[in-house]
Amino acid sequence: MQRYIKPAAPGLLVAVLAILFSAALAAGPLEQAKRLHDRLAGVPADADTLQQMAELIAQGNAQAAAGLAMQHPDFYRTTLKLFATPATNRDLDIFEPLNDYSATLIGLVRDNADFRQLLQTDVLYVAADSLGLPPYAPDNNAHYQALDQQAIDLQQYLEPRSQSSLLGIPAAASAGVMTSRAGAKAFFYLGTNRAMLRFTLMSQLCTDLEPLKDNSTPADRIRQDVSRSPGGDSRIFHNRCLGCHAGMDPLAQAFAYYDYQFTDENGDNGRLFYQQSGSSNSQTGSRVQPKYHINAGNFPFGYKTEDDYWQNYWRQGQNQALGWDSSLPGEGYGAKSLGEELANSVAFAQCQVKKAFETTCLRPAESLADVQLIQQSSERFSQSGYNLKQVFADTATYCMGD
Repeated sequence: MQRYIKPAAPGLLVAVLAILFSAALAAGPLEQAKRLHDRLAGVPADADTLQQMAELIAQGNAQAAAGLAMQHPDFYRTTLKLFATPATNRDLDIFEPLNDYSATLIGLVRDNADFRQLLQTDVLYVAADSLGLPPYAPDNNAHYQALDQQAIDLQQYLEPRSQSSLLGIPAAASAGVMTSRAGAKAFFYLGTNRAMLRFTLMSQLCTDLEPLKDNSTPADRIRQDVSRSPGGDSRIFHNRCLGCHAGMDPLAQAFAYYDYQFTDENGDNGRLFYQQSGSSNSQTGSRVQPKYHINAGNFPFGYKTEDDYWQNYWRQGQNQALGWDSSLPGEGYGAKSLGEELANSVAFAQCQVKKAFETTCLRPAESLADVQLIQQSSERFSQSGYNLKQVFADTATYCMGD
């Protein structure tokens, strides 16, 4: 037999709902503040900070609440380190130790710097001398490993230094993290220096070479090491090779004077090498590194690299969609000017927002609202001095209700 339950009096029901609704409103800002702090700092907030953030959210000022969360040392020591680290290695591993690439990214964010400097500035961030750590060395990572292992507050103790003085290269040859020791170790070691371009595209423009394949791009700058008929079949070159190499090779020429050289037999230590003006490599008779001339017999009539002059063929055709800056010439000499070309693209700005979104929302963009948020935040990012801290605030406050 079903049991009959007498309905509550209408007045009582309304009163109960009102109590529940007011309780939900009271709990909402606190829950949102907790989520906001957890996402940005990676650790729970103390009671006072949480209360301040909740009050700001209740007042409609979630951006200020996000700013409070980003004052926590773990925003720099954990969140930004995890944000930066995959870009420093070929495996895209988030658990690599702190290094001059990741520390420089963290320092630029802390200082509210124009984030485009990431790919073109003459700076590396190191620990303050007062900490008594092993000094920065251009041939090992002991300085940053000590900084990491001691869990030192990066917000307080990172200091900018001239990259050219630390690495012994001309200021004109410095190109932000691309010419950091960690970047050189990962992407200039062996190979043909194409890896530096590819992984920079992946990490800082959020695209790999495959989506950029364009068989309509002129093939006149493809190097000699690329066979025009792999396995005796020229169709393979035209269908699989040309579309990537035609745009990649003239850009990667910017790195023609760079190499990474190990300084021990175990392969643990090594340093960035740059062939300076007035010197030449004994194998090439020019400043160009020998790796640019390897396997020249694969196609002797291909392009022979004579200097570090680069051109951006992707300014034409389908890859105009990356949003190149029309005020720049689209060509130049060396890594610094190439870094300027890449960092001024729309794709660069959008990539930073996408990565920040995934960091703070713990998921990729899915809905139309997500896509619109990324578009709006990208525009705000580029129009307000490329302050990445603002991007983190935008994405974290958007997702604090998830």
